[in-house]
Amino acid sequence: MTQAVAPAPRTPVPAQPIAVSLRATDSLTLAGLTVLLSDRPELRVLAEDEIGGDVLVFAADRLDGRVAPALRRSAAATGRPVVLVVDEISESELLLAVECRAHAVLPRAAVTAERLARTVVAVAAGDGMLPPPLVGDLLKHLRQLQRQVLDDAGLNASGLTPREVEVIKLMAEGLETTEIAARLCYSERTVKGIIHRITRRLRLRNRSHIIAHAMRYGVI
Repeated sequence: MTQAVAPAPRTPVPAQPIAVSLRATDSLTLAGLTVLLSDRPELRVLAEDEIGGDVLVFAADRLDGRVAPALRRSAAATGRPVVLVVDEISESELLLAVECRAHAVLPRAAVTAERLARTVVAVAAGDGMLPPPLVGDLLKHLRQLQRQVLDDAGLNASGLTPREVEVIKLMAEGLETTEIAARLCYSERTVKGIIHRITRRLRLRNRSHIIAHAMRYGVI
């Protein structure tokens, strides 16, 4: 007996169609994108001379030094998140794409009308989408950034130094500034300076906010 296969779920249709701007490095690709998305009820493809939209879909062979300025200009003109469709992309080009407001990257060979529409809807809702290999590349680069920027500055992922964490731990125990200074053999002025630098650097409002920030990152 043949088992029935359930059809793949279609992209949910939002209350209002998502306005999509299309850009490509060649007219043939632009025409192909238009054909793929024009009949989608959840989307409204803008004319080439229309400004704005909710999402920009930009297609290119790859994001090299020739294409990146065009993507940056298009992203700046629309002011909207970008779905980037490319043949291939390197780790350095992925970082460049993020700088150019790309919230999703799709390999051109894997693009279908359904997949592209689903990605546009997700990006319009504030989500991001990357192929698994690119996620690994991005995480690797973030770890490198942590070593180069945070570790060199004596900071951890919370943006706090070990000395600052010591002070915050005592704050969390309810100690006043004079008591913290005595416990750590600092001057009261030094403790006040540490607390002030934390609030200024991390844009935190007060001591309670500092403690909540440290707890959120698991350092106390």
